[in-house]
Amino acid sequence: MHALVDIKKYREDKNGTDLMIYVPDMQLGDMLRKKRIQNAEIRFDDGRHISAEQRKKAYATIRDIADYTGYLPEEMKQILKYQHMIRTGDAYFSLSNCSMDTAREFINTILEFALEEGIPLSENAIERTDDIGKYLYYCIMHKKCAICGKDGEIHHEDAIGMGNDRRRIDDSGYKKICLCRMHHTMAHQLGVKRFREMYKVYGIVLKKRVEPPACRRKKPIMRRLIISRTVEAMMIPPGSSRRGKEK
Repeated sequence: MHALVDIKKYREDKNGTDLMIYVPDMQLGDMLRKKRIQNAEIRFDDGRHISAEQRKKAYATIRDIADYTGYLPEEMKQILKYQHMIRTGDAYFSLSNCSMDTAREFINTILEFALEEGIPLSENAIERTDDIGKYLYYCIMHKKCAICGKDGEIHHEDAIGMGNDRRRIDDSGYKKICLCRMHHTMAHQLGVKRFREMYKVYGIVLKKRVEPPACRRKKPIMRRLIISRTVEAMMIPPGSSRRGKEK
């Protein structure tokens, strides 16, 4: 579940910060006791609103996905918003006045959606991201080139060494990046430093071995997705009698 809370007090020590929070309009005692909940995720709203650059990136990506799937951009925006809400548990938001953090996470969601579905963008996705580390992770997860978005393969910036079986060695401590065959070859030819300077990408270390998603599709998604009446009803913003032209 997702809830907006008020921070009443805080106390710092060398190990961290104690927070006293207030959850308005919700009685949570029974749930906390019955389910023995002891951990929660907190996201801090720093008061900064979405920037013009973030809004430009979000709308450009929404438009590319809409063009590919056959939806109108306004329809696709609502679909992707609810996709983001389902993934993150965030509340409904507007791209006109949401926080910078919400905008950054929404851009992450729609870029991952494009990578996962093999949807081509009008410019390299790395130019659209607000969180390059997470974008590089998504590229590895979905085996897409971090530079051009084509099908990719893992490139290790740290040399594994001759004689080692790359299929069996534990590479969790190695810096890696997903690149297509052409950019993979260029990475070897140019070397790490020059390749990073040219394309502004770099290898990341993953804590555990990443396997491609089990449900990864073999074919591109349909040009026109079928939405049930329930989903269409969800697409109406709260407080509206019909779908509006919210910006």
